[in-house]
Amino acid sequence: MTALARCTWADGDPVMAAYHDTEWGIPLHESRALWEMLMLEGFQAGLSWRTILHRREGFRRAFDGFVPEVVAAYDEAKIAAMMQDAGIIRARAKIEATIGNARAYLRMAQQGEDFAQFVWSHVNGLPRLGDGLTVPASDPTSLALSKALKQRGFKFVGAVTVYAFMQAVGMVNDHAIDCPQRNAC
Repeated sequence: MTALARCTWADGDPVMAAYHDTEWGIPLHESRALWEMLMLEGFQAGLSWRTILHRREGFRRAFDGFVPEVVAAYDEAKIAAMMQDAGIIRARAKIEATIGNARAYLRMAQQGEDFAQFVWSHVNGLPRLGDGLTVPASDPTSLALSKALKQRGFKFVGAVTVYAFMQAVGMVNDHAIDCPQRNAC
């Protein structure tokens, strides 16, 4: 794939280009991986995805591979250590939200609610195709999913963050009309 063919947001940075070409918009259906992506999107709030993507391995290390059972057990000492970790975004509210979101994820599982089925149910289990020309910041589906997540105790899951999550995990295909990944996804 040439740099001219892919979505313009991925040009000029090899990490962004690789992410675009191999991950962004490809339907993801594994609950833990979906939860990880939602957490990373929450860390993006107020920042750029490039910043998060370049630190993704640091986040994975700091959050023990985003294993919800491990993250849910974090205590104040772990939070303090993470606040000193230059490999992640050291925003206490976002770190605490991720811990709380791990607990919310586990509550859902304990109540028999599969996270993947829950999020995908908001698009009837099938990816939606954007028009390929405009990309909204949010839409009624991301607003509904945001509200449903908040009702389950999740934080840093506003409609804009949730829409970016939906794009990333292939719930909505917003590749540009001339991007080869549009058809591949």
